[in-house]
Amino acid sequence: MPTDVNSGLATLSDQLILATVLLYVLAMIGYALDLGFGRARAAAPARELVAAGEGLPAAPEPAEDGPPPPAWAARAAMFAIVVSFLGWAANLGAIITRGVAVGRWPWGNMYEFVVAICFAAMTAFLVMQARQPVRFLGAFVSVAAALGLGFAVRYLHVQAGPVVPALNSYWIAIHVTAAIFASGLFIVAGTSGILFLARKDGPSRLPGRDDLERLAHRAIVIAFPIWTFAVIAGALWADKAWGRYWGWDPKEVWAFITWIAYAAYLHARATAGWRGRAAMIVQLVAFGCLLFNLVGVNIFMSGLHSYAEVP
Repeated sequence: MPTDVNSGLATLSDQLILATVLLYVLAMIGYALDLGFGRARAAAPARELVAAGEGLPAAPEPAEDGPPPPAWAARAAMFAIVVSFLGWAANLGAIITRGVAVGRWPWGNMYEFVVAICFAAMTAFLVMQARQPVRFLGAFVSVAAALGLGFAVRYLHVQAGPVVPALNSYWIAIHVTAAIFASGLFIVAGTSGILFLARKDGPSRLPGRDDLERLAHRAIVIAFPIWTFAVIAGALWADKAWGRYWGWDPKEVWAFITWIAYAAYLHARATAGWRGRAAMIVQLVAFGCLLFNLVGVNIFMSGLHSYAEVP
């Protein structure tokens, strides 16, 4: 480990990541028990109302159906919420201690970047949960975050240390931070899209398809301008670092492909009236582009962004 790194804080960060994985797994179990044994919902027909700010037919909240859930299911839900916040705090602590240990912004390589994206996804879910009933997403977002962190620890982990000179810039706090938070929202939208396609007709413990589609759309509406800003900030950083705004580097190309894919989803939904399965498929294609841009480009392609230190 480099001598200018606080080894104690770096070790603490690694330990907090392991604790975060455990807490997210426990939260996933609690959410799964709540989802599996809570009260089923009966699919309610849509009413011809206009949803605020969307101009769409609004579906009422699905009516609850079946016998009352056991008391322990409610306790499992509360346990999951509490453990989610503990995992979120441990995730944040791991990011902060890593940053303090190396004296820089803690997303200078793929390991740190994936850790931050998992934190952003959980943050987006917890903020949404505080504003609307989206607890059903908890099991899926928690397992995605746990798997992402496990993948980072197993395959991407590198020792804390300095970064290449190109990353010693205030632009990393602007460009990469925007990409991280947009990605967290896109993960929530992608999870909703997968659940939309998986949901069957009839009573279910998942919300109706209209609600899942509306949730995915709202997340993308927030994330898309943030991703747009991240792409623009990346071009400005490229001009400062390499003397050109655009160089057809694989990372740049796939960031732009991802932008086009989400723009196509929003455009088709707003102008062509695409709804339901077709819109969700386009959204999931965009989500696949995002995942490849975030991880696949750094693993399978070489370019100016290959300094991401993939072991």
